[in-house]
Amino acid sequence: MSEGKDTSCAYCMKGELVAKFGYPICEMKTGYLYLFKEQSKRGRVILAHRRHVSELIELTDEERNDYFAEIAVVARALHKVYHPDKINYGAYGDTGHHLHFHLVPKYNGEDEWGGVFQMNPEKKFLTEEEYEKMAAEIRAAL
Repeated sequence: MSEGKDTSCAYCMKGELVAKFGYPICEMKTGYLYLFKEQSKRGRVILAHRRHVSELIELTDEERNDYFAEIAVVARALHKVYHPDKINYGAYGDTGHHLHFHLVPKYNGEDEWGGVFQMNPEKKFLTEEEYEKMAAEIRAAL
């Protein structure tokens, strides 16, 4: 699987650009898994595809199938660690044209149950130690 890069893309460049909103969990076969730093939805993560593509249709069938298989692996890990009532899946990219999925655990009785999750609610941020603890729990469950 080749890795196309865009030097202005946070997901391609990793480091400081992605650190503004994501904490690295691990590298997977199809991409990079990040804990979303805004944690009002406990366990929210992003799986960014390894290649800089904007649309699913830019992937081969094999790449697409592998990517969705890993999304399912991540979802199972989130269920194991956080026991959500539901996981919402979001694929956006209107401004940052790099294929990525948000996996957002939802908990019945908490804010936004029964509706779409807020993209950037800016409600709950953690310490580096708390992010690492969560990342380690997810890594262990993958």
